[in-house]
Amino acid sequence: MEEITEVAPARPSQRMSFRARRRVAQTGALLALVDVCLILAGFAIAYWMRYEVAWPAPFDRLVREVLARNFVPISAFVPFGLLLAGLLLAQFAMRGLYRLPRTAGVLDHASIITGSTTTGIAILIVVVFLYQPSEFYSRLIFAFAWGTIVILLVGWRALLIGIRRWRWVRGIGRERVLVVGNTGLGREVMESLVAQPDLGYAMVGYLDDREAVAGANQRTVHFRRLGRISDLEVCLRGGDIDLVIIALPFWEHHRLPDIVMACRIASVEFRVVPDLYELSFDRIDIGNLSGIPLIGLKEVSLRGWNLVVKRAMDLALVALAAPLVVPIALALAAVIRLDSPGPAIFRQRRIGRDGQPFVCYKFRTMVVDAEARKAELKALNEADGPLFKIRDDPRMTRIGRLLRRYSLDELPQLWNILRGEMSWVGPRPATGEEVAQYENWHYRRLTVVPGLTGLSQVLGRSDISFDEMVRLDIFYTENWSPGMDVRILLQTVPAVISGRGAY
Repeated sequence: MEEITEVAPARPSQRMSFRARRRVAQTGALLALVDVCLILAGFAIAYWMRYEVAWPAPFDRLVREVLARNFVPISAFVPFGLLLAGLLLAQFAMRGLYRLPRTAGVLDHASIITGSTTTGIAILIVVVFLYQPSEFYSRLIFAFAWGTIVILLVGWRALLIGIRRWRWVRGIGRERVLVVGNTGLGREVMESLVAQPDLGYAMVGYLDDREAVAGANQRTVHFRRLGRISDLEVCLRGGDIDLVIIALPFWEHHRLPDIVMACRIASVEFRVVPDLYELSFDRIDIGNLSGIPLIGLKEVSLRGWNLVVKRAMDLALVALAAPLVVPIALALAAVIRLDSPGPAIFRQRRIGRDGQPFVCYKFRTMVVDAEARKAELKALNEADGPLFKIRDDPRMTRIGRLLRRYSLDELPQLWNILRGEMSWVGPRPATGEEVAQYENWHYRRLTVVPGLTGLSQVLGRSDISFDEMVRLDIFYTENWSPGMDVRILLQTVPAVISGRGAY
């Protein structure tokens, strides 16, 4: 039961380059700073409308006298304005306002801004009237603040989008696009790129294994052919391509994995044009270009402020669980030592976020020489893919079966959560031996911190296939929200108590 020292070989990074990440971070920080200024300005305008202008005008002398007596200086609202700015920034970050694609329209921005502002104002009203006398503040100021903030933020986004498209039409700041494929789909894409400069794309050229012949393919002769599809890596190596649009016919779909991997290694964004909608991905983000559907992989939602929120939730839950878990863990450790010879804690090297190894802690549920006996039991493996599981594993100890059934063997992983190597919710941490057998698309589950529980644990544990487990993990990484974590944690309790699929 010693640590496994071998880990899977490092995979090419699937994250953006440092320069691209820094540019995105700087742009997001600048937008957030402007948003804060506009939120505070909107709150100040609301105060001016209600207390300075006194609009709407009181219809009764008595009401005017009451308003005069209850006049509140603007300094009293400063803490609430700052609190509202913080609430709205958190809402904007969690709803993806700063991650919208550059081609997103005003309505895309307005829907997020309106919904987030409504939620933020509602929370602020609860805070104000829960801890302050309700007659001290005018309720209308919050309605005014909602309207002024939405108008200012949406107006700012509309101005920004208008300026951006004005620049694109004049050839400034466009993304340089390379099209892979020169069939009917590829030609439609290239013609649409050229015909709509306000979309912000500049056509660089295309790759295709067949040369364009004048007379046979007149529509694409004026587009620049840069080489064969196999030359994609060479084209991306120059660093002057911002986006790759893959427009291959259905009989060449077998080339997609290699093309996608080349784009990821070069940290270049890509989109796929489906031919007759025959492509099937587990995770897609759909856009369009003059009615032509463009499919790309969704970005991982667990980044930026979402990571901060998730980490805060992890630490808070550890603090709440520690008084209950620590006495139980000490008692279980003593029982394990009495049940069979060997240490109570089993340490094993696992693979965490971005392929980084870490030592995972569990209560020992097997005999000490379990790893040495693994090879002789290989024929009894009941799991598919790279996993190794046996329902009635002969290496299991008596107390180990009970611990596995109710997942009590994983209690020591709270230490991993405290260290930031794991989270309460996420993909289960894999061993180096398992990762070494991954297919290319399986590595997507390694883009987030592994978890103590996850979707696969609450939906079947060991009874679901490995590929289905990976699909659930990928869905989690691309659709994370605090509410999803809470639901998974609540669903974990009955799943653990039932013991279904635990072995």
